Amino acid sequence: MPDTLDHDLARLDPQLRTQLRDFGVDEARLEAWAADLLHAGPDANRVTGAVTAPEPGDIGELPEPGSEEHRRLERAGLAALARGELAMVVLAGGMATRMGGVVKALVDALPGVTFLDARLAEREHWQSVSGANLPMWLMTSHATDRPIREALGGRLDGDALATFRQGVSLRLTPAGGLFLEDDGTPSVHATGHGDLPDALRASGLLHRFVQRGGRYIWIMNLDNLGAAVDQAAFLGANAISNSYGGPEGLGETTYDGYYNHPGIAWLRGSGAVAIFNLMEDAATAEIARSQVWQWLRHDRFDRDRVPYFNTNTFIADASALDALDADWSWFRVEKTVDGRPAVQFERLVGELTSWLDSRFVLVPREGAASRFLPAKSWDELERSRSQIAARLEPFLAPHRDAS
Repeated sequence: MPDTLDHDLARLDPQLRTQLRDFGVDEARLEAWAADLLHAGPDANRVTGAVTAPEPGDIGELPEPGSEEHRRLERAGLAALARGELAMVVLAGGMATRMGGVVKALVDALPGVTFLDARLAEREHWQSVSGANLPMWLMTSHATDRPIREALGGRLDGDALATFRQGVSLRLTPAGGLFLEDDGTPSVHATGHGDLPDALRASGLLHRFVQRGGRYIWIMNLDNLGAAVDQAAFLGANAISNSYGGPEGLGETTYDGYYNHPGIAWLRGSGAVAIFNLMEDAATAEIARSQVWQWLRHDRFDRDRVPYFNTNTFIADASALDALDADWSWFRVEKTVDGRPAVQFERLVGELTSWLDSRFVLVPREGAASRFLPAKSWDELERSRSQIAARLEPFLAPHRDAS
């Protein structure tokens, strides 16, 4: 109901309204969402067309560790690192609402080691191993940018180690008015990790990286320390063009769905987010491509048919990502804020697979080699700590030895 929203926005203190605009709040876009998406309910997020489960061969696997093929890919990955062809992009924004609104980067993943410390140690390790610079860029939010920048201090150089900020907007009430906090101020929220392509491109970091020969972007959640750059074979499979067979080869693909040239890919274990084949035309059953969708896009599909989970980790072709100019979807998300229902609008980074050809790879979810060690809540963090400690050991040991 835009009229209600217009009225609520007009009642805001003019100075506050100006500050919100300067912060990145787009009132015209918010009004369009209120008109087009708010009252459509969950159907606003639904995909159209027929949806099918992945077929045999859609999902690849790395060669067995220790095999000659695996060693070949590792060598190729280390060579790409040594040439300075990789950059790390860490998703460090959002609000950490399930942990009480803390800045996750500054939370201890292990005693005395924050999540930010862990990522910095990982970067330092691979720079030492490769002898080359490994840029690390953190996508922050309005809630995390200042604390992260203060924690990094003089180490930030705006290029090899830098931050860039995702977008912000305002929450609405289910009726279409402006959702206000208990103190009467508008409720600000980050607009999702799907902001990454546009925000990274706007920062100039990606374009400069490509110009100096950068080729790969490793995208990872700050709080999934299982998704470390400690599997050089993943990168190597992307670096060997037309050398890895089947649907996960490079050429028009690159390794096992982990990445596809000139596109992206993702890791997964099992859980609530899956890949599906979207049919362009249900009558002809012409497959457009396999894509990553969250369940809000297709929750009528039988989840038991797709036992895969997207861990939100991608390797992307840097040039393709830099050139991407896509009409991103905005999704209606229902939240409970201060015990009251609210609606906000977000973008999802998995939609990269809707725009760029992608391939997928299975990775371990359990055990010492797990690539998925989530910490979305305090309980989850506590359960994962022993595995996190094992995963971080190679990165942290040199610092303990030095002390």
